[in-house]
Amino acid sequence: MIAFTVNGERRELDEASPSMPLLWVLRDQLKLTGTKFGCGMGLCGACTVHLNGVAVRSCQLPLAAVAGHSITTIEGLSPSENHPLQLAWVAEDVPQCGYCQSGQIMSAAALLNTGAPVNDDSIRNAMSGNICRCGTYGRINKAIKRAANAPKEA
Repeated sequence: MIAFTVNGERRELDEASPSMPLLWVLRDQLKLTGTKFGCGMGLCGACTVHLNGVAVRSCQLPLAAVAGHSITTIEGLSPSENHPLQLAWVAEDVPQCGYCQSGQIMSAAALLNTGAPVNDDSIRNAMSGNICRCGTYGRINKAIKRAANAPKEA
C-alpha cells in the first residue's frame, strides 16, 4: 500500500504498481483529470503538479516516490477557482486551445510560492519546459506578473 496526500486528502492505494507514473494514478484511479498527458517524457509540462510545493512532471514520477508526501493538482490549487493565477489567466485571455494551461498554471504557482521576485528572467526560468502549442507566451508572462502583483488575501 502507498499512502500520500492529494489536494489535502490522504489517499491509500493498494492496487497501483509502485512504478506506475503518478500522472496515470491521478487521472485513471483518482479521476483528477485536470493534469494532462502531453509528451510522456517530462519535456512539455502539461502534466505538472506540485510535490510538497515544488513543480514536478507527474508523467515521469513513479507512485512510490510520492509515498508520505503531499501532491497538489490543478483541482487542488483553488477549489473555488479564484487563485490569483486563475483570475489573471482569464483577465489576460491566456488560453487558446487550453490543453497546456493546467501545467502552465501549476509551474507559475510554484514560482509565486517561492516568494522570489517575479520578473522576465524568473518567469522564463520557472516556465522553461512548459510548452504552449498556441504560442501564448506573452500573455502567460503578463498573467504571471498580474498574479504576482495581485492583493494578498488576509
